[in-house]
Amino acid sequence: MQSVDKVIQEQVLRVAQTVEQQLDAEIQKLDELDSDGIERIRQERLEELKKQAKQKQHWLSIGHGEYEELTEEKEFFEVTKKSPDVIVHFFKHSTPRCKIVDYHFNILCKKHIETRFCRLDVDRAPFLTQRLKIKMIPTIVVLKDNNFKDTIVGFTDLGNCDDFSTEILEWRLAQSGAINYHGDLLNPPDKKKKSDKQTFVQKKHTIRGRENDSSDDDFE
Repeated sequence: MQSVDKVIQEQVLRVAQTVEQQLDAEIQKLDELDSDGIERIRQERLEELKKQAKQKQHWLSIGHGEYEELTEEKEFFEVTKKSPDVIVHFFKHSTPRCKIVDYHFNILCKKHIETRFCRLDVDRAPFLTQRLKIKMIPTIVVLKDNNFKDTIVGFTDLGNCDDFSTEILEWRLAQSGAINYHGDLLNPPDKKKKSDKQTFVQKKHTIRGRENDSSDDDFE
């Protein structure tokens, strides 16, 4: 029995020595970090921050951070050449639901400086409207590296309702990879979590003044 106890004690001692060696190695790493290591990490972080600031300044200089209306198709092609990530809202002034997209885009353009948000009146863009086969307004087109990446037609993908949150639209746009998103791409944000700042609801009326549940415009 004594021999067994001795073996166990030796095993415990070896384990303790191994743990102690590992701790000594970690402490040594920390000691090295206290001198050259910390300074190297600080310099690397400083350079990264400078790079990010420079990139942000460039984005702002070419129109990022603002939700701009393009006046003609030529501007569309100029924008897509300058910015790798572009989201365009194709709209009509006569379509009430376009104002809902405008509301959310005015928020998202400031949150996602890395992406260019703009809108274009379909009446001023006959070539693009035909090329992109836009048949319903509002339509959101996502472009990445000057290539068409994704299309959101109406509000079907946004809960099929007018009072969807900005977070829901942000999550849907993130599916295309056009914005930097840190949430859960597999699961949408809580649809019940809404506030006046997050949603936009506008009553629609027909010419006779009655409420109309459908304000998407078919565009031919």
